[in-house]
Amino acid sequence: MPTTRLAPSPTGALHLGNARTFVVNWIMARQRGWRILLRIEDLDGPRIKRGADRQAVDDLRWLGLDWDDESSRQSTRTDVYGAAAHTLLESRRAYPCICTRSEIAQAASAPHADDGAAVYPGTCWGKFADMAEARAAAGREPAVRFHMPDETFDFEDRFCGHRRFDLARELGDFVILKGDGTAAYQLAVVIDDAEAGVTDIIRGDDLIDSTPRQVLLYRALGLADRLPAYWHLPLVVGTDGKRLAKRHGDTRISYYRERGVRAERMLGLLARWCGIAVDEIDLQQFTEQFDVLNVLKDRIVFTPEDDRWLTGK
Repeated sequence: MPTTRLAPSPTGALHLGNARTFVVNWIMARQRGWRILLRIEDLDGPRIKRGADRQAVDDLRWLGLDWDDESSRQSTRTDVYGAAAHTLLESRRAYPCICTRSEIAQAASAPHADDGAAVYPGTCWGKFADMAEARAAAGREPAVRFHMPDETFDFEDRFCGHRRFDLARELGDFVILKGDGTAAYQLAVVIDDAEAGVTDIIRGDDLIDSTPRQVLLYRALGLADRLPAYWHLPLVVGTDGKRLAKRHGDTRISYYRERGVRAERMLGLLARWCGIAVDEIDLQQFTEQFDVLNVLKDRIVFTPEDDRWLTGK
């Protein structure tokens, strides 16, 4: 059965950008008869905020969203991710890495992605025979990196259209298992999505460069027959063009709820971002009027005027 997932991460409260993506995801699923799963992506230990998972679920329900199964948590599946990383090590698609972040950033040979971030230069590729040798060399537990081939990668996004990446230059080898044994995002979501039968992934376009990484992981793990379709929606940003954050003021769903903003009012703003000219709208009406072809192609700018409109001030 066609399946999608809502996957909040409890590293902070859901904001209006998250709300837009989750609502569009839910509407597309209900329009097309997809099954909806809820997954709590709670692997990023140091950044997890106490109670943020419960708040996220409460915010989604306040917007009117529901799902078709009990929620799952990535933190309960560490053994599954570890086994997958071991498989990739055995097949030589992944390798132990003892480099620190500062060493990577300072490496003169390190290329940089288009956003200026350092791309791993492959320092540890082929350097160690196994994890034990890397552990002995570093005196600590190594991370595990997936090796990217030196080639271009093309894929067709269902919303953004054709995309091409130079895997080695733009993305580089990436961590799939951290030194503390925690699975990285890329590995965990591939394992979870494949196991759950997820066929369609709808998310913000800030994650579009995750697609080549994840597709290659599917293939390397023998899961190519389960590859999902990807839909990357334009990100909601502040007036400075950067993703919503504290510097743009308080854009949390819970912030507006506490100020008495009705769900229909917030849905009205999200509907405007999807090409539907309304002030307030309920989820049923939103679903009836929504057409993914009308969703704005450019990144959406949340302005002070939007904030005043929401709160009526």
